[in-house]
Amino acid sequence: MEGPGLFDIEEPEPAGRGDTPADAPLAVRMRPASLDELVGQRHLLSPGSPLRQLVGGDAPLSVILWGPPGCGKTTVAHLVASATDRHYVPLSALNAGVKDVRAVIDAARATRRRGGRQTVLFIDEVHRFTKTQQDALLAAVEDRTVTLLAATTENPYFSVVAPLLSRCVLLTLEPLGDDDIGALLDRATTDPRGLADRFALADDARDHLIRLAAGDARKALTALEAAAASADAAGLDTIALSTAEAAIDVAAVRYDRDGDNHYDIASALIKSLRGSDVDAALHWLGRMIVAGEDPRFIARRLVIFASEDVGMADPTALQIAVAAAEAVQFIGMPEGRINLAQAVVHLATSPKSNAVVTAVDAAIADIRDGATGAVPASLRDGHYAGARKLGHATGYRYPHDDPKGVVSQQYAPDGVAGRVYYEPTRHGAEAGIADRLPRLRAIVWDGLEGDR
Repeated sequence: MEGPGLFDIEEPEPAGRGDTPADAPLAVRMRPASLDELVGQRHLLSPGSPLRQLVGGDAPLSVILWGPPGCGKTTVAHLVASATDRHYVPLSALNAGVKDVRAVIDAARATRRRGGRQTVLFIDEVHRFTKTQQDALLAAVEDRTVTLLAATTENPYFSVVAPLLSRCVLLTLEPLGDDDIGALLDRATTDPRGLADRFALADDARDHLIRLAAGDARKALTALEAAAASADAAGLDTIALSTAEAAIDVAAVRYDRDGDNHYDIASALIKSLRGSDVDAALHWLGRMIVAGEDPRFIARRLVIFASEDVGMADPTALQIAVAAAEAVQFIGMPEGRINLAQAVVHLATSPKSNAVVTAVDAAIADIRDGATGAVPASLRDGHYAGARKLGHATGYRYPHDDPKGVVSQQYAPDGVAGRVYYEPTRHGAEAGIADRLPRLRAIVWDGLEGDR
């Protein structure tokens, strides 16, 4: 019989069983001891749900937990560790490699042959594993040598290899709502594991911490702990707004991420961009940043604006907006504010055109009204056997064979042939398109009978 492997050692009792050090961070001390204490994620907590099966040990399900930071992925892992008698082995993809993964699998296989406990392998930040590292898990997950519990903040459809994804149940965790964060702060203020009622949390300070958390439980508890430390150092028994502000060095700005003010300020940003007032746009951007708005929300609005309100008047606007969104995702805040500001300046000072959104909406309206029709025979796929016998691709004219690069040919279905959707403005780069488009349509539509 094989001897104990590297990962056959007994794990220390996980958080939630009363052995958390008193000087541990507040976010660690307040980790739920059971699913009943889990805040948020109600959509995953129904009786018999995969999450309850996983935590209760009712079924050896391998699970991928996908969600933003601070939504409870690590908490779920600790609940699995503390609520079952399975052997729990945590790894982080930041510093583990194929050798570490294989060592866990070999030890789990040896333990299984001896009739020992099932091994639960928790891999944090699994998206940081390479394809080779993820492939090393496949066989062990397939035959249940290990029960995999993997956490990721990245879309697993892009960051996890398909064979591993297909062997796991995917559970999507949502950002915590303001009510959830508020309940968490209230619990941490009164719970013996937390501040144990040593401080009262003023309502405006509580609102400020909720705003700054932006759905991140860890961020909320860390900010509360810093504010409590400031109050304690000043000999205060109440955490006031000024104390919370001083502790985390962020001023409270009137801004409700889920209320009217949130949408009002987002609307003001977009309308300032549309109105080409770069200074006002930068003000509203600053308001959103200082108030703790999710920078990804801001970036998404800018990407939409680039096509909806600038469009072909400045084709580089979309590139700038997308680059800013990717930069924010890549480097985070506070440096990401510079990328967002660059995009705001570019969009505000660009020539404006809504011709793109008007064109696509007009096309969609026609389709919803029933103006569809069959694909013209000359445009149908002619590459498969028998296509030519059906008349597919017969008569198709290849534009590159013409010296002008444009030929007379019907591309739209009969019902909308010759229908005009895109009407360019004369703003910015779109002026050149406005000059060229009539000549293109005259050639392409020559001889068509559709509406002009």
